[in-house]
Amino acid sequence: QKMKSNNNTKFILLHPYIQKQGSSNRLWLIAFISLFTVVFLLTLLYTREAISTKMTTTTTTTVTSAASSNSMSTFGNAPLTPTVINTLLHYASKSNDSFHMSYAELKPISDVLRKCSYPCNFLVFGLTTETLLWKALNHNGRTIFIDENRYYAAYFEELHPEIEAFDVQYTTKMSEMRELIASTKEQIRNECRPVQNLLFSECKLGINDLPNHVYEVDWDVILVDGPRGDGLETAGRMQAIFTAGVLARSKKGGNAKTHIFVHDYYRQVERVCGNEFLCKENMLEHSDTLAHFALEKMDENYYQFCHNNASTSSAS
Repeated sequence: QKMKSNNNTKFILLHPYIQKQGSSNRLWLIAFISLFTVVFLLTLLYTREAISTKMTTTTTTTVTSAASSNSMSTFGNAPLTPTVINTLLHYASKSNDSFHMSYAELKPISDVLRKCSYPCNFLVFGLTTETLLWKALNHNGRTIFIDENRYYAAYFEELHPEIEAFDVQYTTKMSEMRELIASTKEQIRNECRPVQNLLFSECKLGINDLPNHVYEVDWDVILVDGPRGDGLETAGRMQAIFTAGVLARSKKGGNAKTHIFVHDYYRQVERVCGNEFLCKENMLEHSDTLAHFALEKMDENYYQFCHNNASTSSAS
C-alpha cells in the first residue's frame, strides 16, 4: 500500500512538469502567430497607402496633361496675327539665297492663305527657300510638297520632320512642250480630260504616281514653283501646271474655287502652259514673276479647259 502511494506521488510530481512544458510551446506559437499577423497587417496597410498615393498621382498627372493639351490645342488653332505674318514675309524676302522670292511675290500667296477657310489644303510643287515659310503660314492646315529629287525630299523631311514631302518622277522635257500640248488636245475627251482622277490616267502631261491620298484631297491653294526647269532637256513645269488645273477642276467638295499660283511666269513654259491649261479668263493678277489664277470646279462631262479656246468643245 505504501509503495502504491509512492508511485502515485511520483506520477503527481511529473504531471505538473508536463503541463508546464505544453503551456510554454503554446505561448511561443501564439506569439509567433501574433507577430505574423501584425507584420501582415502593416504590410497590407502600407501597400494600400502606396497604391492609393500612386492612383492619386496618376490621376492628377492625367488631368494636368489633358488640361495642358487642351491649352496647347487652343493656342495652336489661333490664327497668325498680321504682325507675325508681316514679320515672316519680311525676313523671308531678305534671305541671302539667290533664288528667294521678293516681298511682292510672297504677299499675294500669303494673303490667299490667310483668307483660306480652316483647315486649308495647300499643295506646293517644289522644295525651295520658302518651304518652311509656306508651312508656317498655313500652320492650321495641311501643306504637302512635291519635288523631283527623291534624295533631297527625304533629306528635307529628316531635317524637318514637320514637313510632308513626296518625290515625283517627271517624264517630260521642256523641248517637248509644243508636241505635248498638241497631244493633250487630241486626247481631251479621253486620257487628258479636264475633270478626272489622274491616278488612273495615261495622259502624258498628267502626274499619276503620287500617293493615292494626294488625289483625294480638295486642294484650296496650289503653288507651282517646281521642277526647276533650267534647261531644254530637263523636266519643265508642263506636268505640274496641267496636274494643278485638273486637280482644281475635279474637286468633289471644299471651296468652289482653287487658287493656283505659277512662279517664274516670265518663262515660256510657265506662260504658255498657264494660258493653255489654267486660262487667261481665270487669271486674277500677274507680274513678270508670278501669275494668280482662280479655277472653279467643273462637271465631269465638260471637255474644255478654257471657254475661249476654239480648239476644244463641250460635250453635246
